[in-house]
Amino acid sequence: MTPKHKFPHNFLWGAATASYQIEGDWNEDGKGESIWDRFSHTPGKIKNGDTGDIACDHYHRWREDIALMRQLGLKAYRFSVSWPRVLPDGFGRVNPAGLDFYDRLVDGLCAANIEPFLTLHHWDYPQSLYEKGGWTERDNLPYFADYAALLAKRLGDRVRFWATFNEPGVIAWDGYVSGEHAPGEQDPLEARQVAHHLMVAHGLAVQALRGTQPSLQVGIVLNQWMADAADDSPEATQRAEQAWNTGETTFLHPIFKGHYHPAQVEWMGGLPLMRPGDMALISQKLDFLGINFYSRSLHGTQGHIEHVEGSEYTEMGWEVCAPALRRLLNKINREYRLPPIYITENGAAFKDEVSPDGKVHDPRRLDYLKQHFIQTHIAMQEGVDVRGYFVWSLLDNFEWAHGFSKRFGLIHVDYATQKRTIKDSGKWYAEVIRDNEVSA
Repeated sequence: MTPKHKFPHNFLWGAATASYQIEGDWNEDGKGESIWDRFSHTPGKIKNGDTGDIACDHYHRWREDIALMRQLGLKAYRFSVSWPRVLPDGFGRVNPAGLDFYDRLVDGLCAANIEPFLTLHHWDYPQSLYEKGGWTERDNLPYFADYAALLAKRLGDRVRFWATFNEPGVIAWDGYVSGEHAPGEQDPLEARQVAHHLMVAHGLAVQALRGTQPSLQVGIVLNQWMADAADDSPEATQRAEQAWNTGETTFLHPIFKGHYHPAQVEWMGGLPLMRPGDMALISQKLDFLGINFYSRSLHGTQGHIEHVEGSEYTEMGWEVCAPALRRLLNKINREYRLPPIYITENGAAFKDEVSPDGKVHDPRRLDYLKQHFIQTHIAMQEGVDVRGYFVWSLLDNFEWAHGFSKRFGLIHVDYATQKRTIKDSGKWYAEVIRDNEVSA
């Protein structure tokens, strides 16, 4: 008999998106310019010259998208707010049309009995604030808290779950070291300071949210890759541990231990500029931790292993290894005193096409999700407190520097016509949600 993995009755099954990746309407209704608007309009930065100017046109099609969420049976929907849509300059003047949009979206979700999970910042930073020094400038950090308070006053009566940042590591390293993401800087020392400032801004926003609405559930979303050893040798084990300590602890340690990991400090070439009280601000108690998981890194006696013989890889070039998620959840659960966990992103990009029958058959994504759901359930049985799961992504969308070349969605989007088609994986996910279980 096929074993079934039954989830708790109140488990939150959802899907996730981000504002710049789906909304479109980039310069209308009073919205200010974001660093991603500027970056995507810079020749050579995005594959095929794609931009998020229209994306999935969610700004106009949100009602249709909520109807699709209902079709899938989603219990929760994780979305982000575009900071410059609400505050065109990042501070000061408020754009009423921007606030109204999120008001309508939240009302629509509540009417559909879908729990809204709001992320304050998913990378689309206000361009005018960037020109005032952006995340490198300490004086800009309180603006993030003001923005948080503004949204909490407007939406906090209906939105219970609030994440400050999505993947601060990507903002710091891809935006300020590799330059592959907006704003396209390449300065490791600057990145080190940005990473710290993001954590300070997180702390300020936590205080602002709780000061506005004490009942809110406040957390942060971190992307984590499990660092695995390729074998049992001391060298491979040591290299995997070193990779974990220098990379994956960057935000976990300050938030949950109140200091930076010594190995990480050494790797970064010292501590960032700090002020007294910073670590206390950063390490305030949280109500939940969001984990975004896609793959792992593998380390052998000679160092990082790029390709694993016999493994499957997604269109992003990421190895498919669901057991690594279970190992990751158990590792962080052992090493930190954590609040409840939500898997806030997990999914895979594969080449998806509409078949002659008008459907999108995506068996590899379906299997990817199934295996990760099962490994999460096993981790829960082993004592990890996971409360919900958000598949990335609800819709095919603008995949940052990759433009529209990578499809992660449960729902296929024809960008020329904006036609939405639920993929086989989406239909299967609807069954998982309905039954609240996964068959192995």
